[in-house]
Amino acid sequence: MTGGPSAPLEDLLAAARAGEDLDHPAVSRLLRARGPDLEQLVAAADALRAEQVGPLVSYVVNRNINFTSACVKRCRFCAFARGYRDTSVYRLSRAEVVSRAVEAAALGATEVCLQAGLAPELTGRDQVALCAAVHEAAPGLHIHGFSPEELRYGAQRAGWTVRELVVALREAGLGTVPGTSAEILVDEVRRRISPGRLSTAEWLETVRKVHEAGLRSSSTVMYGHVETPEHLATHLLLLRALQRETGGLTELVPLAFVHTEAPMWRQGLVAGVRPGPTWEESLALFATARLVLGRDLPHLQASWVKLGLEGAAALLEAGADDLGGTLMNESISTAAGAGHGQFQPPRVLRRLARSRGRVPVERSTTYGLRRAFLEEPAQAEILDQIRPEEADARFGSYAALSRRGAQAAR
Repeated sequence: MTGGPSAPLEDLLAAARAGEDLDHPAVSRLLRARGPDLEQLVAAADALRAEQVGPLVSYVVNRNINFTSACVKRCRFCAFARGYRDTSVYRLSRAEVVSRAVEAAALGATEVCLQAGLAPELTGRDQVALCAAVHEAAPGLHIHGFSPEELRYGAQRAGWTVRELVVALREAGLGTVPGTSAEILVDEVRRRISPGRLSTAEWLETVRKVHEAGLRSSSTVMYGHVETPEHLATHLLLLRALQRETGGLTELVPLAFVHTEAPMWRQGLVAGVRPGPTWEESLALFATARLVLGRDLPHLQASWVKLGLEGAAALLEAGADDLGGTLMNESISTAAGAGHGQFQPPRVLRRLARSRGRVPVERSTTYGLRRAFLEEPAQAEILDQIRPEEADARFGSYAALSRRGAQAAR
């Protein structure tokens, strides 16, 4: 539906609820909703969420393994990556990655997420070998790994095409690909916040190759920095078109920009950068994403790592239906200054779902239903016995890895 400046908000919401496609002006207008308009938008998104996915709120039991902070690129929003000569750079050996994955499986995880910096020595052959080693040691774990940026880099370094690398990774045990490195799919924004990174067209083409090879991927958007509602509208509509073309996306994960340690904020590298999104911006984005994408991509994840537990819970009433994962380790947001920790036991995620009158369910990476929890288990499982404040000591941390790197450099 055409949504010029004079189109009544009620008409746009009714059109979206009826299944009509909203055009760019309409999507931009929804993203700018504030005050009473925002309340109407959020209510419409919550009602549509109830129609599309019902009362379920899902989560996955997973572990992140960011296996190296070494990176040849210098994205201005990233506080995680380090130059290969930096004294705090760290590299996990293949054996240590495998050990962490095996531990995760023993603790009840069904997914391990492998992502890292673009280390100068890394090639696609190394990615395949790492994937194969994890799969052989923990065959029951779903491997969710290697962003589109990592895939392009690994393929180039190995002298392969992206498709050749993806096929090799699939045969080595890769299950799905994280749709990170998307940021905002608008090149003028990408040039400001991540010059030298893959372009919008390259991101889309890489994800197409993933889907053509028979693997699915998630999708993301990073907001709250220099983007405008018009940029976000472009991003959402590109994802809608991609999903209709391939059907390979599993979810959308909006990621709030964490500014505290980000170079473009801390060092003033980018003019006009904002210190993360306002709460109204988050509500408007989640609600609009539900209205724009819900028919084609029904799962919308609220990240407790970025917005905290209560923020994520509140977004369950603005179109979201998923709370992400337990994580166990989380280095990228932590390095940027996020203060919400790197681990939440499943019981906490279930409590959040119930706090909004919803039914918590454990899911697979691709949103298959594993277990519904109409009530809490009589006996706590292993992960539910670990407190969030114990995570660093139990699982390790980015700070500890960085210290280890500095000690090794001496």
